[in-house]
Amino acid sequence: MTRADAITRARDDFKSGAFLAELDRRVAFKTESQNPSRGPELRAYLEQEMVPAFAALDFTSRLVESPSGKSPFLFAEHHESASAPTVLIYGHGDVVDGMEGEWRDGRDPWRTTVAGTRLYGRGTADNKGQHSINMAALRAVREARGGKLGFNAKFIVEMGEEIGSPDLGKVCDLNRDALKADLFMASDGPRLSADRPTLFLGCRGGIRIHLDVNLRDGGHHSGNWGGVLANPATILVNAISTLVDGHGRLQLDALKPPRLTNQIRSYLADVQVVPTEDEPALAENWGEEGLSAAERLYAWNTLEVLAMSSGNIGKPANAIPGNANAVLQLRFVVGTKVDGLIDAVRAHLVQKGFSMVEVRAAQSFAASRTDFDSPWIKWAADSVRETTGKPPAVLPNFGGSLPNDVFSEILGLPTIWVPHSYPGCSQHAPNEHILLPLTEEALTVMAGLFWDLGELPKPLV
Repeated sequence: MTRADAITRARDDFKSGAFLAELDRRVAFKTESQNPSRGPELRAYLEQEMVPAFAALDFTSRLVESPSGKSPFLFAEHHESASAPTVLIYGHGDVVDGMEGEWRDGRDPWRTTVAGTRLYGRGTADNKGQHSINMAALRAVREARGGKLGFNAKFIVEMGEEIGSPDLGKVCDLNRDALKADLFMASDGPRLSADRPTLFLGCRGGIRIHLDVNLRDGGHHSGNWGGVLANPATILVNAISTLVDGHGRLQLDALKPPRLTNQIRSYLADVQVVPTEDEPALAENWGEEGLSAAERLYAWNTLEVLAMSSGNIGKPANAIPGNANAVLQLRFVVGTKVDGLIDAVRAHLVQKGFSMVEVRAAQSFAASRTDFDSPWIKWAADSVRETTGKPPAVLPNFGGSLPNDVFSEILGLPTIWVPHSYPGCSQHAPNEHILLPLTEEALTVMAGLFWDLGELPKPLV
C-alpha cells in the first residue's frame, strides 16, 4: 500500500458518511465543562466514546484523574518500535455552553446538522471535530499499512480546556515519562483562511489587567456637584488612553514585544489576512504602524479593553458615579517581559497623574512556540504541500491562546499545530460549524502527515 492509498481511505471515510456519523455521536455528549452539573457527561465522553475508539486503533487507554478532583484525562498509547518516531497528539472533548434556543433555524447544538457546505453542532470546530479528524487519519494510515502505523503514537484527551486547562500542566509534569515523544502535533483553532492549509508553531500568551477607580460610595447629583467632584469614569478612560491610544497602538514600552526579526517577517511575508463575507472587515488605520495585518495579528502584542462599567447604562441617573471599572487584556508574543508588568503599568499611571487607579492582574497564560530552526517545521510543511498542492501558511504562533506551553516547556517538545477550522466558524457562539470541503481536505492532510511520519527511519533532530 502507498501514501496515496492512505489518503484515498481518509477521503472515502468522509464521502461514505462514516466520519460524519462518528462526529455526530460525539457531539451528542453534552460536555460543557463550565457547567458544574456536567461531570458525568465529561467522564462518559472518555469512557463510552474515546476508550472504544482508541481500542479499535490498537491503542491501550487509561483514565488519569485530575489532581484537583475535576474532570479526568485520557491517555492512549500505541507502540511499535523503540527506533521509530513517537508523536504526542492532543485534543479536548469539553465544549462551551451549548446556548440552546439561540441557534439559527432552531438547530439543536447537540446534533450535527448539514446546511450547504456547513456542518453545525457544538464542538464541531472546537474541538471534537478536530481530534476526530486526526483519529480518522490514524485509522486510514493503519488500514493502508495492514494494521501498522509505522511510528509510535500517544494521545491525551483533556476535558477542561474551556475552563483554562487548570490541571493539564500538573498532569503532564507528573507523567513526563509516559508522555515522552519526539514531536507534539495536534489540531485546534482556525486556519489562516478556509482555503489555505496552515501550520502554527505555538501561541500568544495573555494577561488580564483590572483597573478600578473607587472614589466614593454611591453617586452624587451632577447638577449640584458637577465640576467640583472628580468623575471616576472620566479618570478611567483617560488613564486607559495612556496605555493604548484611539487607534489601538500601545503607548507604554513595557507592553510591547521585542523588535520583529527578519526571520519572523520572512515567515509572514506571504500571509494575507482576508476576511470572508460573513467575517468582520479589517479596521482601517488600526494597530501598530509600519506592520502588516499578519504581523500585527501573529507577531505583535495587543491591549484590548474587554469590558467597562460605571453607573447604570440601562437606566442612567443624573449623577456622578462613585466608581468605574475596566478589564483589559494584553495578548503577548514570546520574548515579552511580563514579570513586573503590573508594577510597570502601576508606576506609569502614577507618573501620568492617575495614582487613584488601582491595578491588579488576573488570569494569565504563557506565550510559547517552537524554535524556527526545528527540522520538523520543514518536514510538516513539505508533507502538507505534497498532499494539497498548496504551500501552507507557517505562522510563528496562533493569534489566540492554547496550552502549548505545557507541551513545549514542561515536556520540552517541538510543537506543530495543524488547525482544521477557519476564522468564521462561530466557536464559543451559537451556530458553531465546520466546513465540509475543509474537513475532507483536513482528513487527507493528516493522513499524509501520519504516513510520512511512518516513513522516517528515525526521529528528526
